[in-house]
Amino acid sequence: MTVRERLEQEEYLRLSPLAQKATETKGRAYQEAENDVRTCYQRDTDRIVHSKAFRRLMHKTQVFLQPEGDHYRTRMTHTLEVSRIARTIARALQLNEDLTEAAALGHDLGHTPFGHAGEVALSDVMGVPFHHNEQSLRVVDRLEKNGQGLNLTHEVRMAILGHTGASIPETLEGQIVRVSDRIAYVNHDIDDAIRAGILREADIPREISYVLGECHRERINTLVTDMITNTTETGVLGMRPEVSRAMADLRTFLFERVYKNPVAKGEESKAKGILQSLYTYYSKHPEALPADFIPQLDFDGISRVICDYIAGMTDKYAVHKYESIFIPAAWHVRG
Repeated sequence: MTVRERLEQEEYLRLSPLAQKATETKGRAYQEAENDVRTCYQRDTDRIVHSKAFRRLMHKTQVFLQPEGDHYRTRMTHTLEVSRIARTIARALQLNEDLTEAAALGHDLGHTPFGHAGEVALSDVMGVPFHHNEQSLRVVDRLEKNGQGLNLTHEVRMAILGHTGASIPETLEGQIVRVSDRIAYVNHDIDDAIRAGILREADIPREISYVLGECHRERINTLVTDMITNTTETGVLGMRPEVSRAMADLRTFLFERVYKNPVAKGEESKAKGILQSLYTYYSKHPEALPADFIPQLDFDGISRVICDYIAGMTDKYAVHKYESIFIPAAWHVRG
């Protein structure tokens, strides 16, 4: 018996009957030989962590564009927080942690530079809505490994797609990632907003704090614990109505006070302008695209290829490309 086979057997002994078992996967688009040490979901986690798209998350904006300070969240730190929250819930409910971790680590691989401002910019130039969850799936299916994709399992792919939007993951593990994403960002965005001086803890409505808690630690603990306890008691994944309602109210509050705040969003018009200018330039000069994107033009079309290239940029790289194309060299600031 290989290590993988032992791990697969142990899943049936320690996991809930509702958990997604590795041996019951719907498989990969392209069949591969099994690994002797790792289950299929462990392999998916490793493929995501070793991908180029995952490494780029460390230089992609979460909410605040180019903030001054080292402690603001990036897309990478957000992803790690989602992973930890999701794994805690999955472990407590005896669900598959490996599947949960893979989906959590891969859920934001398709996010644009400059956060949601980048999504808006690409939606405008493409003439169709750009959704980062769909782009995340495209990254793992088509764009990584020089166009080969990562060939992930069906369950991880659908959890990545369904972490937001209308598509709900078919596995409980994927549904946990969907909720954990929201738990993570409504809490760490408060933390970053306080750090930026646009919000105080006391500004959070009392009826929300009364239910969820008075600080970052208490809110996350309440949401995670309530989901575990309520699911265990009811057999249905979810939180008590009053807790779920308080989290929804907190998200609405953040939209009004943080996500639409001119301090947080004051540079968004510039960020959109950068991406839209890059899109226009590459539309006129497709030969200027990186060499590894050129073959893709034959089967995806120029608009899609340019969108893929820009969506994959980090904030810093997008600014660098804009400067190198549009700013005369003599005008660059030299330190």
